[in-house]
Amino acid sequence: MTVEQQFSTVRTDISGHLIQDLVMKFGTPTYVYDAQTVRDRIEQLRQFDVIRYAQKANSNIGVLDLVRKNGVVVDAVSSGEVFRAVSAGFDYDGEPDPIVYTADIFDREALDLVVEKGIHVNVGSPDMIEQYGQRVPGGEITLRINPGFGHGHSAKTNTGGESSKHGIWHEQLEDCLALAAKFDVSVTGLHMHIGSGTDFEHLSQVCDAMLQTALRVGDTIKMISAGGGLPTPYRDSDVGLDVDRYYQLWNRTRKQLEAGFGHAVSLEIEPGRFLVAESGFLLTEIRAIKKMGRNLFYLVDAGFNNLARPILYGAYHPMSIAFKGEPTHETQDVIVGGPLCESGDIFTQQEGGFVCSRELPVATVGDYLVIECAGAYGYVMSSNYNSKPFSAEVLIDGDKTHLIRKRQSPADLIRGEVIPD
Repeated sequence: MTVEQQFSTVRTDISGHLIQDLVMKFGTPTYVYDAQTVRDRIEQLRQFDVIRYAQKANSNIGVLDLVRKNGVVVDAVSSGEVFRAVSAGFDYDGEPDPIVYTADIFDREALDLVVEKGIHVNVGSPDMIEQYGQRVPGGEITLRINPGFGHGHSAKTNTGGESSKHGIWHEQLEDCLALAAKFDVSVTGLHMHIGSGTDFEHLSQVCDAMLQTALRVGDTIKMISAGGGLPTPYRDSDVGLDVDRYYQLWNRTRKQLEAGFGHAVSLEIEPGRFLVAESGFLLTEIRAIKKMGRNLFYLVDAGFNNLARPILYGAYHPMSIAFKGEPTHETQDVIVGGPLCESGDIFTQQEGGFVCSRELPVATVGDYLVIECAGAYGYVMSSNYNSKPFSAEVLIDGDKTHLIRKRQSPADLIRGEVIPD
């Protein structure tokens, strides 16, 4: 099934709320998220025993609260993300673990927090096993395994293979099991994630690798995690995820392990982008339209300080125009850029920094440009480059709009800075 024809280049509202009204109330640039879209994506994954949200995709506590209320637990990759999860109402203890710490290292603060609060750890390197074992002898851990191959929509989102820093190299499994045994630490779970946008061919390879790895570990395994990387449609031509097929591949692996171990094995899924990407919109205002040789630019008041995905890996985002006045039906090829003093501040570019144009309606200064499917890896990658303040964030839930993060003020920009005596 192809994605809904939601990627029209003209937009008047978001979930029934007029863009003009949203801008009048909250200003630009502003991130807007639709709560119902997040709920819909959660429901698509209900076949899995546990849905564990990779909050690095969007860690606003308003979003975390939303997923918690819909039966989702969380993954945290830092002590800061643990703090966010607890602030959003997650407990340290529970079944399944409400919070799991997943990383390739322990910084000192994270290790202290894991030990103090008894947080389950998904270990991504042998050194973590030793550091954990010294502090929590007799504990339980999950191993994140790098199966030796990876895949993804960009080299920068590929999390498997020997060029990736993520996970424990598959050939080191026995050494890691011996290290865990040294501290009487049990390996109770396995996790594999090879990249964002993984297709079914590569997914079946991951399932086979998971099966063989789990059998090598043995019947201490109580849980396997399918990781994340579920594909998200960004273009009308993109095909939505066949969730049933995705689940069946992993469920078959789980059933084989249950038959071998003689006990139940829980099956987790770890979506990040899949839950929130399509819920998000970055509202911007066109502040200048300029001709540069053969190219025409729409320059908006958001830059890569607000949305870094295009400059980082040439990510494509659908765009639309919300007109202040009467809409036009003419279109033209334009390059969309931001306000930053940086040549790379272009939203219409391909990986490698190659600038490209987009066919958009003929607009005027003061019209609004909406960058869509921006709910994942948008605000969380924001910066204060050029001393630009962080944007506001708004959650739409039915007929209500909630400001879930205030726009940063000029005073906030220098908070914590000190001129020396």
